[in-house]
Amino acid sequence: MHLIITDAWLAKSRAIYLSGTKLVVVGFITAFALMVVAAGLYHWVFLKGAREGWPVVGTLVKLVVKDEFEQRDRFMRENLDVMAKRVGEMQAKMIQLEALGERVSGLAGVNPGDIKSTIGSGGALVASRSLTMEELQATLADFDKITDQRVDLMTLMESRLFDQKIKKLMIPTQQPVVGGILGSSFGWRIDPVNGQSALHTGLDFPSGQGTPILAAAGGVVVAQEYHPAYGNMVEIDHGNDLVTRYAHASKVLVKKGDLIKRGQKIAEVGSTGRSTGSHLHFEVLVQGVFQDPQKFLTAGQKMPPGQMTALASSNAASPAIQLPRPK
Repeated sequence: MHLIITDAWLAKSRAIYLSGTKLVVVGFITAFALMVVAAGLYHWVFLKGAREGWPVVGTLVKLVVKDEFEQRDRFMRENLDVMAKRVGEMQAKMIQLEALGERVSGLAGVNPGDIKSTIGSGGALVASRSLTMEELQATLADFDKITDQRVDLMTLMESRLFDQKIKKLMIPTQQPVVGGILGSSFGWRIDPVNGQSALHTGLDFPSGQGTPILAAAGGVVVAQEYHPAYGNMVEIDHGNDLVTRYAHASKVLVKKGDLIKRGQKIAEVGSTGRSTGSHLHFEVLVQGVFQDPQKFLTAGQKMPPGQMTALASSNAASPAIQLPRPK
């Protein structure tokens, strides 16, 4: 492409040659310069018009700003509606949690009314509207308060259930001999040694020599000795004046002061002391009074945990014959 520039005053001319590449570059530069100038003018006109309140420009600016605010408000409204829906779902789950808490509290012996809970509400939906940000924040604050209350209730129930479990483990309801057949029961009988009527203060479990003897409950060994009548004997204190005694053992595996777990092997069946054959003599004493061990063993199979804890105290008050403990 050839461009010829002529100077009328000097009667001179100048020729400029532009190739295709140069022509494209010049075109882009010219277009970019026009865009920058147009953008600057547009920006200047709108700013000046908005500041000085030009009729046409001011109206356009108001329309642009209004549309922008409407879009922003619509975006926030949509997000609030989504959050409100989630809050409704959380409310439904909270109601389910409260119902579950009431059922579990009954098992734990806790009155759910002792901890303040939300008041029930409801009714037909007549008209609805979207929640405001303030209402949503207030609802979330209520949820936070309710959650704290639920945590307090669950913590209390956990403590009660744990306490019941511990007490259950401390009540002698475990069979002292696995698969043991009951021989002589608690009460009056014909003494197998002298043939006279005598009080049998425990249960006899005939078993083979060396059969494991298991602790009927957790506790502390308070006696481990040889007694002329009981032979090799072990006594375990389970707290609350409750003691179990295991007699006629051939071998003892624990010593005084040992901590014992429920079901732990503490000795082996034998026929030491005043005995006519290999067996375990098992006794339960409450406040030094002999009780029928079968009541405790049966309670472990039939009674709920909450009733087991009252078994020892009820047996302590029941009629029984108090004999001197072995010395």
